[in-house]
Amino acid sequence: MMENGGYVGQYDEASYMEQEEEWEREGLLDPAWEKQQKKTFTAWCNSHLRKAGTSIENIEDDFRNGLKLMLLLEVISGETLPKPDRGKMRFHKIANVNKALDFIASKGVKLVSIGAEEIVDGNLKMTLGMIWTIILRFAIQDISVEEMTAKEGLLLWCQRKTAPYKNVNVQNFHLSFKDGLAFCALIHRHRPDLIDYSKLSKDNPLENLNTAFDVAEKYLDIPRMLDPDDLINTPKPDERAIMTYVSCYYHAFQGAQQAETAANRICKVLKVNQENERLMEEYERLASDLLEWIRRTMPWLNSRQSDSTLAGVQKKLEEYRTYRRKHKPPRVEQKAKLETNFNTLQTKLRLSNRPAYMPTEGKMVSDITNSWKGLEHAEKAFEEWLLAETMRLERLEHLAQKFKHKADTHEDWTKGKEEMLQSQDYRNCKLNELKALKKKHEAFESDLAAHQDRVEQIAAIAQELNTLEYHDCASVNARCQRICDQWDRLGALTQRRRQGLDEAERILEKIDLLHLEFAKRAAPFNNWLDGAREDLVDMFIVHTMEEIQGLIQAHDQFKATLGEADKEFNVIIGLVRDAEAIVKQEQVPGGLVNPYTTLSADLISRKWSEVRALVPQRDQTLANELRKQQNNEMLRRQFAEKANAVGPWIERQMDAVTAIGMGISGSLEEQLHRLKEYEQAVYAYKPSIEELEKIHQAVQESMIFENRYTHYTMETLRVGWEQLLTSINRNINEVENQILTRDSKGITQEQLTEFRSSFNHFDKNRTGRLAPEEFKSCLVSLGYSIGKDKQGDMDFQRILAVVDPNASGYVQFDAFLDFMTRESTDTDTAEQVIDSFRILASDRPYILPDELRRELPPDQAEYCIQRMPPYKGPNAIPGALDYMSFSTALYGESDL
Repeated sequence: MMENGGYVGQYDEASYMEQEEEWEREGLLDPAWEKQQKKTFTAWCNSHLRKAGTSIENIEDDFRNGLKLMLLLEVISGETLPKPDRGKMRFHKIANVNKALDFIASKGVKLVSIGAEEIVDGNLKMTLGMIWTIILRFAIQDISVEEMTAKEGLLLWCQRKTAPYKNVNVQNFHLSFKDGLAFCALIHRHRPDLIDYSKLSKDNPLENLNTAFDVAEKYLDIPRMLDPDDLINTPKPDERAIMTYVSCYYHAFQGAQQAETAANRICKVLKVNQENERLMEEYERLASDLLEWIRRTMPWLNSRQSDSTLAGVQKKLEEYRTYRRKHKPPRVEQKAKLETNFNTLQTKLRLSNRPAYMPTEGKMVSDITNSWKGLEHAEKAFEEWLLAETMRLERLEHLAQKFKHKADTHEDWTKGKEEMLQSQDYRNCKLNELKALKKKHEAFESDLAAHQDRVEQIAAIAQELNTLEYHDCASVNARCQRICDQWDRLGALTQRRRQGLDEAERILEKIDLLHLEFAKRAAPFNNWLDGAREDLVDMFIVHTMEEIQGLIQAHDQFKATLGEADKEFNVIIGLVRDAEAIVKQEQVPGGLVNPYTTLSADLISRKWSEVRALVPQRDQTLANELRKQQNNEMLRRQFAEKANAVGPWIERQMDAVTAIGMGISGSLEEQLHRLKEYEQAVYAYKPSIEELEKIHQAVQESMIFENRYTHYTMETLRVGWEQLLTSINRNINEVENQILTRDSKGITQEQLTEFRSSFNHFDKNRTGRLAPEEFKSCLVSLGYSIGKDKQGDMDFQRILAVVDPNASGYVQFDAFLDFMTRESTDTDTAEQVIDSFRILASDRPYILPDELRRELPPDQAEYCIQRMPPYKGPNAIPGALDYMSFSTALYGESDL
């Protein structure tokens, strides 16, 4: 059967003659092959016989007596054959050849169709077949690449070594070697100093072949076994001859093969270290960035400074919302990525038998967690302060307006009162005028007493503004003091004027009672009108339905008194009308002037009209506030309805993710699949959170500070949402690391299930970690022997230092799994790396930079050169590097 231009199958001794006959029958046997085999096999035999100080010239003649044949077998096998017969008779020769053939057979080779008589008779074909049998057994059979047969293994070795070379494509052992480039490539691959491959051309096969054969003979001690002209002129060269010659290359470069294997091991180890260093640098960068951001943010969150205005605080509240909506979410993702990278790095370090990574001081995961918790506490306190400050300033604005309104009303009332009280007009009055002045003063005293409550209200409001630290307390206090000082003066002046009137009363006896009843009724009614008008325009602030309903109820009670007030108004106006009738009837001069009061019927009528007009306005104001509170109530219900759905949903997802993370059921791949499904579901649920944020913003903008329909707040839901995202990312990372551990260590799913079940059994609180005593019990349950004596305690402390290198006081499942599998698995060690470097260094205790650059890829060679310390041992030469201390440092066993 043909494949790739050659004959596929095992080249065994039993089929040699049969194969030759088959090729001859099919017309495939090239006559030139015998010539090529004769020359190649002769040269091959001489390459070994020269070690015994002899050689052959004619292969079919020089082996006929069996002596050199036995000598050849002793040289190539290193064993001693039976003593040969020294006679020259035919039977002596046959006996010697049979001794050689018996030795070949003792090596497990079956000889078919090859007998001693044919060799003694000089049969060339049989002799070549016998030599090919020896070559196969002692030069080719031990060549094995990826468990292939000798021929296939040798062919694969050629293909791999020549793969990078232009114009070389090794597919067989005849046509692929005709132009000589394959031979040159094999030499250049192992000894680039012997051949300049770039100067060779496919168009010069004779030159290429001669170059390769000359270099191999001169520098590699491989004699010429092939004729370049025969190879070029034969349509299809004999592959046995080429295989024989190529096998010499293989054995010549076998030492280089060991160096390549060593270099591959070193590259693998260095690649692991380079990746670990990259992850460490990325962790340090991310940690520094996140901690710096927290450091910059904390002063803003801890600041309690404001301009003491409602607009200023509302601006700060909007800045805080922007921070939570835009600035913090990327940092939440950064924190999760930081923890994921840290866990992945520690897992890779454990799997590669490296020491645990200890971040720079202040950048431990625990440091970042503590800083993050501090940030969250500051956020909560900052938002609570903003809301409290908003309520305080809103209350202050309301009180300031109320203070101004009452002060304006009072100051309007007091205008001219001091001048009036200081007047001496009563000294020049007639009796009736004096009586009128006295009654008028009594009415004023009544009015003054009625205003005492308003002054006290003004003082109480000013005191509350001071207590709440109103920003303009100075002007409020000054105005309040002016009002109080004036009130004291009015009291003193009133007392002094009363004394003057009492003094004049002894002289003036007649009192005009015409307008007395009006004055008595008009004064309290006028005060009632002033109070009613003040109440109807009084400003208010409410936050609940109960408060506005209370105001509406009080207003309804006030409206119920309007009927009695209307009767009183008609009585008072009736008094004026009666007086007017008497004056008109009696023609009393000056009788229309009421000496007892400054109030008039027109004034009372005007105020009464104003009060009646203010009632429907007050109705409208209260109705508007009622609608506002109804809208607030609707917002409360909307938020509560959404929050009462989102909160339990987050809790259910958290419980499900925690259960999966405990590895209670299913393979790791199934757990990872379910976790990623939950991850997709959570991200798909994000619009619900965003919708809730919009409702929450509307709630805050409406100044709603409590909600009796739900126990969830936006802050608790935000924290729960962030914890859910973090939990999913952490569990996905942990499962991926467990898969990495399982696949790297070669443990079975059954072992992994057993480890997980034991871990979960002792993880009573489902925290995903074990305390030291729980960990010890878990080890004992898995058959791990830990004595109860002092030595057992020392052994356990040693194990604890391995699984908890940061002394956190807990053992995570990843570290537990790594410990349980590491005991029985084979990992690369510092000793293995040292042995690999020793091969590259030709058994010297040091290695040179040029040797590293020749054997390793450029980036890894430079990695070693930059980190290896100079070799300081005996016989050191300039530039020598210490690969031993470098190798132990890779595994944390020394400190460079």
